Amino acid sequence: MSRFLITGGSGFLGINLVRRLLADGHEVRILDLVDFEYPERDKVDVRIGDIRDAAFVRDATEGIDFLVHTAAALPLYSVEDIRSTEVDGTKNVLEAARDRGAQRVVHISSTAVYGVPDHHPIIETDRLHGVGPYGEAKIDAEAACAEARAKGLCVTVLRPKSFVGPERLGVFDLLFDWARSGCSFPMIGKGDNRYQLLDVEDLCDAIVKATTVPVEVANDVYNVGATEFGTMRTDFQAVLDRASFGRQIVGLPITPVIWTLRILEKLKISPLYAWVYETASKDSFVSVEKLRTAFGWEPKFSNAAALVRNYEWYLANVEKFSKTSGTTHRVPWKQGALRIGKFVFKWVLR
Repeated sequence: MSRFLITGGSGFLGINLVRRLLADGHEVRILDLVDFEYPERDKVDVRIGDIRDAAFVRDATEGIDFLVHTAAALPLYSVEDIRSTEVDGTKNVLEAARDRGAQRVVHISSTAVYGVPDHHPIIETDRLHGVGPYGEAKIDAEAACAEARAKGLCVTVLRPKSFVGPERLGVFDLLFDWARSGCSFPMIGKGDNRYQLLDVEDLCDAIVKATTVPVEVANDVYNVGATEFGTMRTDFQAVLDRASFGRQIVGLPITPVIWTLRILEKLKISPLYAWVYETASKDSFVSVEKLRTAFGWEPKFSNAAALVRNYEWYLANVEKFSKTSGTTHRVPWKQGALRIGKFVFKWVLR
């Protein structure tokens, strides 16, 4: 039995990792800005606070064997919050882990560090080119991890693709809500681009393996993503097929849709931000061969299976969150002007 600290433990990845670690018999402590409002609360040591508070993080790290750093400010947040959370917060976490004698840190980064690449698949040694404050901050957070590694701390950096699964809402709530309502679903472009996703269970498995493989193997950077994925059209169609209304993915012309979404974002009446709609029509997939070889890791879920699994959870729990909204992955995003599109795709584009 080991003692784990999860930053961002009340989030989507956090709760899935908590459940995995508890099932494996470990002690779990979480650190988050918000309370841990799950049935497992009595089994978890909850510390409510900010990773940007160095003293708080240091206190929370006492007695910890492994620290998994999932806390992050999403691209929807202010530039200041993104920078201070991703970079300053990560530095606090790394310093606390080193000072408190933690055995290893697993840092959850993002494939956003690659920007918009000019080739695929992307490998770990490809150029890092962050697009916007979020991507830039993720690169600088990884630089802090490299510095900590050079000082003797074992730090695994995982770069996951967008991951889905139980408790995931956010932007994917749009697809699930429209599918459940019997709507067709729009795609920017024809949807023939390959866009790799990842099931959160497979990501949790990679995190756990990072704490058990030899130190010289763990002390590195790894991409994480599904190995079985089709096109955006085929993978998202799997959710519409599960909804059983006979609806289809509908391709839309790229340029006018992107300009429309830019205007809606500027007016603050759409939840979609540039990183989502600017890349939705492009190929996006990474090589995970390095992780498979080094960790002996194999994902269980394809893109389509992961999306359908997430949709099944959504159907079973929709009444619990149907009246909530916000800007995190765990709650539905306000659809704003996109509700007009929902009406069109249900009653006009049948």
